[in-house]
Amino acid sequence: MILVDENDREIGTMEKMEAHRKALLHRAVSVFIVNSKGEWLLQQRALDKYHSNGLWTNTCCSHPRPGETSQETALRRLHEEMGMYAKLKEIFHFIYREPIDNKLTEYELDHVFVGISDEQPNINTNEVLNWKYVAYSELKKDIGKAPEKYTVWFLKIVERVNEYLKK
Repeated sequence: MILVDENDREIGTMEKMEAHRKALLHRAVSVFIVNSKGEWLLQQRALDKYHSNGLWTNTCCSHPRPGETSQETALRRLHEEMGMYAKLKEIFHFIYREPIDNKLTEYELDHVFVGISDEQPNINTNEVLNWKYVAYSELKKDIGKAPEKYTVWFLKIVERVNEYLKK
């Protein structure tokens, strides 16, 4: 993974698990796909993921490889995880630090992308257990009832992404 400072300047690289064990700031991407009806495409993370397994989250997410831009990563992972292509636009980035399961910590500078597609996913079952398109109103109700079903980063950005989509 690419380690960064708070201004997103690269300061080194490190193996993924080590960076999460040491809680070091690293670059990440989160992709949100909505369809022409305005429904959000969510994925449920595969059960054998090293953290946040089985939780619902945005369409896909990952970490850029050295020499890869955040945009390239977003496009690559959308195809690798969901079997989809879409034009993506970066809408913001933010930093968060949260403990997650397995004694790991997410400390990410996360670049958030949005795209529109009516394509049906062709999921990579090593990455994704399930998927669904859901209306934001239903998503908001479900988050209110059971936030523990969602990843920590998704809960941090869902409202901000919705504000962008309402424009």
